[in-house]
Amino acid sequence: MKKWTMLIVLLLSVAAVMGACSSKNAEDVEGGKNSDVKQELTLNIKTEPPSLDPGLATDTTSAWVLDHVFEGLYTTDEDGNPVKGVAENVEISEDGTVYTFTIRDDSNWTDGTPVTAADFEYAWKRVLNPETGSRFAFYLYYIKGAEEYNMGEGTVEDVGVEAIDEKKLKVTLNAPLGYFDKLLTMWTYYPVKQEQVEGNKNWSTDPATYVSNGPFKMTKWAHDSEIVMEKNNDYYDASVVKLNKVTFKMVNEATTFYQMYKTGELDLISSLPMDVLEAEQNNEEYLAVPRYGTYMYIFNVKKEPFTNEKVRKAFSLSVNRELVVNTINKAGEIPAYGMVPPGVSTPDGDFREVGGEYFKEDAEEAKRLLEEGMKEEGWDKLPEIELLYTTSEGNKRIAEVVQEMIHKNLGVQVKLVNQESKTQLANVNQGNFQMARMGWVGTFVDPVINLDYFLGGSPNNRTGWVNEEYDSLLSQSKVEQDDAKRYDLLHKAEKVLMDDMPFIPMYYYSSTYLTSPKLENVAYYVNRQPFLKWAEKVD
Repeated sequence: MKKWTMLIVLLLSVAAVMGACSSKNAEDVEGGKNSDVKQELTLNIKTEPPSLDPGLATDTTSAWVLDHVFEGLYTTDEDGNPVKGVAENVEISEDGTVYTFTIRDDSNWTDGTPVTAADFEYAWKRVLNPETGSRFAFYLYYIKGAEEYNMGEGTVEDVGVEAIDEKKLKVTLNAPLGYFDKLLTMWTYYPVKQEQVEGNKNWSTDPATYVSNGPFKMTKWAHDSEIVMEKNNDYYDASVVKLNKVTFKMVNEATTFYQMYKTGELDLISSLPMDVLEAEQNNEEYLAVPRYGTYMYIFNVKKEPFTNEKVRKAFSLSVNRELVVNTINKAGEIPAYGMVPPGVSTPDGDFREVGGEYFKEDAEEAKRLLEEGMKEEGWDKLPEIELLYTTSEGNKRIAEVVQEMIHKNLGVQVKLVNQESKTQLANVNQGNFQMARMGWVGTFVDPVINLDYFLGGSPNNRTGWVNEEYDSLLSQSKVEQDDAKRYDLLHKAEKVLMDDMPFIPMYYYSSTYLTSPKLENVAYYVNRQPFLKWAEKVD
């Protein structure tokens, strides 16, 4: 683990440097050597974003667009650190529970009207409104009265969010929260304009009705084809935005978008085709950045045979992760034997290193567990098993190898079912699955953001697994002010999760990119997609 921790630290440092490097002098941009370069960029978002409504989005594809067209009270700098965004100033009470934010006077919507404190109050309370059905409402539970209102046990008036006047927003938390500034960079906390949202239920699907407040504005959405966004001249920090136009293509076939990059049709691509990955690693345009997330297969614990804990463990122990990352992906991923990725510094060291590995692959132990589980349930044979995975070359190849390993080590045949992302997610949300490929990337770097995924009350926990001890430990961690004690609670929670194992952790992500040498100042974050606020084209 020390080897991996050192590697992660090194790569995170490289990523931070890459995100912040090549900063240009004002004369280079304003009428200098790049003044005659067409500031237009084309990249690949792969699939249709499921939702561009900040209150409803739950996926990284939608978030990639949202992070460019909206901005919250806090945003991120070139290194990925939280900095004040729409908030010009913040006052915090002595006990750390009351925040008073002052909204910038020069913060405007894309229709030219000012962003107000009431826009934030409306947006947050809309997320919490049970009728909205936001799957990320629980991220606002840190706010006083938020959980009670969302669960139908309180009123909207009891929620600790209040627009004192046009520019001051008062937020009352249940307890002090050391990472509240990081949380506020998340898209679920973005403002929305009430009259726009309530005036048209489809407001977020049509550029003609799409009002936002970020560095870019959406001007075109050809569904399943492309999204176009252009520089937002009403953005308060518009002077640092160099790109005039960004086009997100939706090309899911890896070989196709790779060829589009090679012919100059795309300026940046991620998730390189596996058959070219090794060759491209010597290319100066290649970059691998650790990603703070986990690739996994989740179980539906309410459907046989995964109602049995020993059967779940048997499947997990039968899969060789080293083989997947070293012979299939080969992009710097790290085999996962827990939920929380490396990269979190704690008083005792890296969280992952301190927590260690909760299990190891063991075909013989897997067989024994499977036999015991079947005996406990009185099963002579297992029911037919399906694994749902989303369309992509990488997902397909990994699923095929996992299928082969399970058959070889357990004698169990798994049927693979390939579905487009939106369809697969809908089926998983409805519980129409036994096993399903999922991934989770923390919106900020803290173990709680990863472990929250499996909370009993989290809409993102599609496994059906609920454990009161687990939920209690996470709840305690969110009010614990002593860092050492907080991380200890999170370690205990992760152990409970791994003992029950409602999922198969496969590996911790690494993102691979090819970026045109004519493109500079892209911020490559470990927990978000590349950010283009400072990006520019050069000769």
